[in-house]
Amino acid sequence: MGVFQQLLDDGGDMNWHQRAIQDSISNNHCFGCGPANDQGLQIKSYWQGQESVCEFQPDPSHTAGPTHLVNGGIIATVIDCHCVCTAIARGYEAEGRPLGSDPMIWYATASLKVDYLRPAMIQMAIVLRARIREFSPKKAIISCVARSGQEEVARAEVIAVRVPWSWREQK
Repeated sequence: MGVFQQLLDDGGDMNWHQRAIQDSISNNHCFGCGPANDQGLQIKSYWQGQESVCEFQPDPSHTAGPTHLVNGGIIATVIDCHCVCTAIARGYEAEGRPLGSDPMIWYATASLKVDYLRPAMIQMAIVLRARIREFSPKKAIISCVARSGQEEVARAEVIAVRVPWSWREQK
């Protein structure tokens, strides 16, 4: 059974659609999405139909200068991490393996293009919706829309490339 089917399946010990992709990636210390980084943003991405969804609640330390707006770098980080985790999940699906199974699959950002459409308010959650536009064993192209309330605040395209697990090890 593939990852996407697992994420939609209600059977077994865990409802996969309720488990974050990031929670299946061991030793993830990423600032944006790593559960192992206590000082990071610790976003969580979930499958919903044919897209991955993430809801991020900014806090007052994520301001852009004006204390009522979210910093663009924070928005870019959340988009980047959400999309890379989407690519990782798709990599497992392509190989017909459970999410997080060994050998681990890892993708890294090759390109991040963000178009900021309007400011995001600090007190409102940012909801991201990402879709895989193209996929091959070595590269994924993901499109993402970020909304704050009813407003679309950013659109992005991320190109994620597959890297060996050893890439994560310090030499």
